[in-house]
Amino acid sequence: MQDQQALSVQPLLEEIRAQAAAADESRSVAMSVIDGLKGNEIIRFSASENLGGLARSTSDIGEELEAVAAACGSTAWVLWNHLATFHLFAGLLGPEQSPFLSEIIAKGEWVCFPAGASTGVRATPARQQFTLEGKAAFGSGARYADWAGVAFVIEDRAAPQFSMVKLDQPGVHIDPDWKAMSLRASATDTVYYSGVEVAASRVVPFHFRYREVFRDPSHRMIDPRYREDWVALSDLWLAMMAVGVVQANLDEVTQGIKDRVAIGGVKVAERPTVHVNLGQAKASIDAARDTASTALLETDQRIAGKITPTEAGYLRQMSASMAALRLCDEAMRFLIRVMGGNGLREGPSFERRYRDFQAMPLHINAHQDRLSEQIGRNLLGLATENPF
Repeated sequence: MQDQQALSVQPLLEEIRAQAAAADESRSVAMSVIDGLKGNEIIRFSASENLGGLARSTSDIGEELEAVAAACGSTAWVLWNHLATFHLFAGLLGPEQSPFLSEIIAKGEWVCFPAGASTGVRATPARQQFTLEGKAAFGSGARYADWAGVAFVIEDRAAPQFSMVKLDQPGVHIDPDWKAMSLRASATDTVYYSGVEVAASRVVPFHFRYREVFRDPSHRMIDPRYREDWVALSDLWLAMMAVGVVQANLDEVTQGIKDRVAIGGVKVAERPTVHVNLGQAKASIDAARDTASTALLETDQRIAGKITPTEAGYLRQMSASMAALRLCDEAMRFLIRVMGGNGLREGPSFERRYRDFQAMPLHINAHQDRLSEQIGRNLLGLATENPF
């Protein structure tokens, strides 16, 4: 279990927790919370020291996100997106863009990466710049962010390119269209680009299977930590967030059930099936935390030793996150059995966390169907096919 007093986000947790219900209702995280996170050192955790960041371990990041998720799922989700996508952006942009990335870190600015299904952005070259047109979907945190990564295609060229766009520049429009039941305040919105200009000097290739490019020792990186695949890290951090959400529900159930009386006047806390389900839930949560934490520790040891990651290590990270998320899903099902119909009542924090959790195993990065297929192919000696 965490020592929350040692966490960087500890001073913000009470405010994050206090606004969680209102954030869910209004579909917006309180701006005071966003400003607090931007002013907290957590915003610099995934940035290397040569960028002015703190280069904190992947384990530290996981523990911080676990605590934030227990307080508010939507807030954790957008912070997670910033920390994970900055890792990707630093890898893609490379040493030549270090001054640009250092400025983002120095200003405490937030990044996001709208690039989900239905995304389509094209660019027209003109002198020393490109003009972007199109839309980018599933931009978690877009309304709170300062910068967006954007993948696009230049006219007839097949290979996609990458750059970053300031979200307050002319031609950028964020449509607040995330009307989902889960993570309602995550601002997983669609970003539209209309005549948006980006400097050609800040455009780099968006390599297919970029994780393999990053592992090449001859490929220059800002820091060795960025050779680790950002999707694999995001999955492990997502697993830690899931642990935080389900643990919070377990804590709430065990505390709140003590005075409940069932039909016939039986005390709920004295029913054997309640004991069984709570025990199973705790075991699953503990196992999920241990599974994700162990894989993060292995990653940290590799980074510390400047050991280049391999496809096997990447698949190990993926399998650990998939297993941890499955264990959390199992734990949540045990808890809803204990809560019964009361667990589905709108309003209480249990129901909000239950809804928020549903999005976690479904995220494309961590979806078990996508991951398990590639792990199975690898076991049979077949090449993995997933681009990310």
